[in-house]
Amino acid sequence: MKIIIAAGTGFLGKNLEKYFTEKGNQVYILTRNPKRKNEFLWDAKTLGEWKNLLEDSDVLINLAGKSVDCRYTEKNKREIYESRINSTKVLQQAVDNCTNKPKIWLNASSATIYVHSEKHLNTEENGIIGDDFSMNICKSWEKEFFKTENPDTRKVALRTSIVLGNNGGAFTKLRMITKLGLGGKQGRGNQNVSWIHIDDFCRAVEWIIENANISEEINVTAPNPLNNEEFMRKLRKEMKIPFGINAPVWQLEIASIILGTETELLLKSRNVYPEILIQNGFQFLYPTAEKAFENLL
Repeated sequence: MKIIIAAGTGFLGKNLEKYFTEKGNQVYILTRNPKRKNEFLWDAKTLGEWKNLLEDSDVLINLAGKSVDCRYTEKNKREIYESRINSTKVLQQAVDNCTNKPKIWLNASSATIYVHSEKHLNTEENGIIGDDFSMNICKSWEKEFFKTENPDTRKVALRTSIVLGNNGGAFTKLRMITKLGLGGKQGRGNQNVSWIHIDDFCRAVEWIIENANISEEINVTAPNPLNNEEFMRKLRKEMKIPFGINAPVWQLEIASIILGTETELLLKSRNVYPEILIQNGFQFLYPTAEKAFENLL
């Protein structure tokens, strides 16, 4: 296949590129700072020479968007919003200009689109979507993505949970704080953690590409979310760390200011279930946190 990954130099993009390249596919990366032969310059908001790559392509994957791991200042909130909307908008223009359009376009979204939920399990069909900054970002993002229909291009929004891997993302930080003895519960510890192993993330993307009946919004997450206290306990057990100091909310508030992030990233309860993947026969290699930790460690 000919695969284009927009904003493909981050954690997810690098793993997808490696996964698909090793299977003999041609993978091209759109990036602000091209360094390799398969990387092409784009600014995520204006059309350029990169648009020609989309012609006769099989797969377009858009991962563009400013990281939410920052303080929610007005400036950062505007950049978080615009980076997602503008990149989706300009890719739509490029797709519209193609004679032979990409067969499938997968656009990043987030499991954060669902409300804080400790009891209700959010599937694609019965998920409760609320109204705050993070959820509204996701709603606007998906609205922009699905606004234009292209009969020749199947569209899928990837509502992805926390992705666990050893070469980036949240897991490297969790492993570090646990090693330092700080791997206790965060806040009350009853907020749910929805997660997926990086290998299953890549396999799920491939599976969605191969299954022509899959479209619209898909929860890309392992089938067994668990609360933060249990999640951290299992991590400590696998790392053979006998204790972990708990972090109450007030400490997290102070730390988040120092680290330039928001406590929502740790304290929001993401209770999400991949119903469409499960119902259509996708098999997870790492369905439980224990299996994921065992592999990653």
